[in-house]
Amino acid sequence: MTATLELLQNLIRRQSVTPLDEGCQDVLAERLTKLDFVEERLNFADTQNLWLRRGTQRPLFTFLGHTDVVPTGPLDKWLSPPFEPTMRDGKLYGRGAADMKGGIAAFITAVERFVAKHPDHQGSIAVMMTSDEEGIATHGVVKVIEVLEQRNEKIDWCLVGEPSSDKKLGDVIRVGRRGSLCAKLTVLGIQGHVAYPELGDNPIHSFAPALKALTEEVWDHGNRCFPPTSLQVSNINSGTGAENIIPGSLEAQFNLRFSTELDEATIKQRTHAILDQYGFNYELHWRLSGNPFLTASGALIDATHIAIKAVTGFETKDDTGGGTSDGRFVAPTGAQVIELGPLNETIHKINECIDLNDLEVLSAIYEQILVELLVVRCNS
Repeated sequence: MTATLELLQNLIRRQSVTPLDEGCQDVLAERLTKLDFVEERLNFADTQNLWLRRGTQRPLFTFLGHTDVVPTGPLDKWLSPPFEPTMRDGKLYGRGAADMKGGIAAFITAVERFVAKHPDHQGSIAVMMTSDEEGIATHGVVKVIEVLEQRNEKIDWCLVGEPSSDKKLGDVIRVGRRGSLCAKLTVLGIQGHVAYPELGDNPIHSFAPALKALTEEVWDHGNRCFPPTSLQVSNINSGTGAENIIPGSLEAQFNLRFSTELDEATIKQRTHAILDQYGFNYELHWRLSGNPFLTASGALIDATHIAIKAVTGFETKDDTGGGTSDGRFVAPTGAQVIELGPLNETIHKINECIDLNDLEVLSAIYEQILVELLVVRCNS
């Protein structure tokens, strides 16, 4: 059994459903402090955060990950218990295998091999971990970055081990992400008897044309790096459950994944303008999950392309698709940020898994990226 596989199995056994860590970060800290990494716990509220750094000089390369996982879903749908790592048909099954304990295990062992071969490497290496990524992400990386910024500790290159690959390992690297803006809308009506509609005000009827307008709005056309902005309604709730009552209110939740063609203020202004056309009373509360970011070019992207080609023999492509990641909190500091990790096919699903061969290939790619940046580039 390889060191990477053994570590991943250890991590999967820990039932770290967000925002729990269940000792995962203790395991990582124990391994890396033996290699002269300085350990720092930056915990906030119920969130466990870990900052490990080897070296004091720039450039600073950081691996970023999260030890929390999403809930399992129905246990009877799993072919094997989700927190008992199980190997079948060349794959390792378990919650978090791909998202993202597989990436964590791969970059920890990559760091171990790299330091053993290059103990006097240039610059610094850091590992940043949180247990608050799959949740609302209010006490995780965003708080750690605040601490680092306050003491002017700057990250130059950040690699997020999120599952970025599509059809085969390393075929895609995320060089940016769309922004995410969440909204909770309450439409205020007047409850009444369905037989006397003139005495009530049905919020479902009032909202229906506005809903159509919101979902048909062309927010932008995207650009070279980002697809067009998308609004998706995630929940609508109204009524008392009785068939003879006009409801007094309606609640709707929607989310916009937006490109760099838009900003938070513009989206809010345009949304209010659409709603105001229809003359109903409403309350609208917003939550910005993250702004869009883009690493258009630079040493980190170059090194990653070289490393993937060296290990796999094929070329990768840059992309900005998918959801959000904690990279959105690092990019505003000026760091180059990318995401590179396992296949995303089974993430958050029943019977989540990772290919055993991919696990070792990913670790080799991570090690080669370190070589390209902290050996080849720094010594050239």
